[in-house]
Amino acid sequence: MSTTLVPAALPGHPSSGMAGPHRGNPHVVRQRSRMNGLPKLGQWADDLVFRGNHRHRLVYNACWEDPALDRELLGLDASSRVVMITSAGCNALDYLLDDPAEIHAVDVNPRQNALLELKLALIAAGSFEDLFLAFGEGRHPCFSEVLRGLLDRLSMEASRFWSAKVHYLNGCHFKRSFYFHGSCGDVAWILRTLVLRRFPGLWRDLIRLLEADSLAEQREAFGRIEPRFWNVFTRWLIRRPATLSLLGVPGAQAALIAEQWPGGILGYVRDKLRRVATELPMRDNYFWRVYIQGFYTRACCPSYLKREHFDRLRGRAHRVRTHTCLLGSFLRENPGRYSHYVLLDHQDWLAGHDRDALADEWRLILENSRPGTRILFRSAAPEVDFLPPFVAEQVRFQPELTAVLHARDRVGTYGSLHLAQVI
Repeated sequence: MSTTLVPAALPGHPSSGMAGPHRGNPHVVRQRSRMNGLPKLGQWADDLVFRGNHRHRLVYNACWEDPALDRELLGLDASSRVVMITSAGCNALDYLLDDPAEIHAVDVNPRQNALLELKLALIAAGSFEDLFLAFGEGRHPCFSEVLRGLLDRLSMEASRFWSAKVHYLNGCHFKRSFYFHGSCGDVAWILRTLVLRRFPGLWRDLIRLLEADSLAEQREAFGRIEPRFWNVFTRWLIRRPATLSLLGVPGAQAALIAEQWPGGILGYVRDKLRRVATELPMRDNYFWRVYIQGFYTRACCPSYLKREHFDRLRGRAHRVRTHTCLLGSFLRENPGRYSHYVLLDHQDWLAGHDRDALADEWRLILENSRPGTRILFRSAAPEVDFLPPFVAEQVRFQPELTAVLHARDRVGTYGSLHLAQVI
């Protein structure tokens, strides 16, 4: 999950389909009232860890939202002006393939923007092989030399970050892959090292799962994987608030899951893993492959890492601009009639911490939209009840589209997917 738009000044994935936001649902209201009764000290501590992680570290090294669904829902074209949360920048580059006029990637974490800047610099001034070595294989043996040739294309913040983090990409660190760096990468590396690679039979079945030719083969492989994966250590690890914070899941979002999902966090993760592994083809599921193996293959990777798209991306890279600030701050400083917003799941965090800020953000979005503007967001909750009342008066949700596409989501860790269109 990619909750990267966190205000530094503030404290502090039952069915695959989703019918649209439900306000006033008494079941959800009761759940939220119980959530508000959680021990304040524990919530404060969880938020402290989450804020510290986002303030000081790269969190997301790969986007954790399926851009194939996004592009189908967004319908981008040459007139599109997109505002989105940066995350790891992969999806901004995917959207660029649909030829939008401009993409504004906004993130309060400068390290996330530094990652997108580096990808853009490699596309604009590097070679395809440089790009694929760095972000396909997850390590480039000559990264120091490549970086020196790109520094004049990076902001001062990005230049400083990558000069200090050369080991993320040169393959010399003991973790070997970029995708085992950053806080999400830390969790992937721990699970891979202490669980997945520790048992040869488990590892062999994981590779069989990734390379399976049919769902039947996947189900057979996963039937052997599941009981061995869920040992005492993994159950303990997944329940830890610190683990969730490293994965970019704030306390408020974890509370939504715990309250709305049978079996809480552990049941949620177990159910989502089982569904992805047994109901969707794994051969092209690059989201899970990269965290299991530490690299993409040329056949199984994001679109921006495919050779056939490189020249188009190079010709359009200048249309992507990064902004290190809050979404609301960006809209105040850059007012306009934007055609698309991609909000990821950060509103789960706002809903749990600052309803006034949530309302303010929606007012700014609607003020800076035009009739037909599309607003795409996700939530950990199967049902969303936290939108300000005035939103429903100015947008039309399209659950008939999102329910079908959510069932095809290759990531599979969100509770719901939502598309609103400004009336």
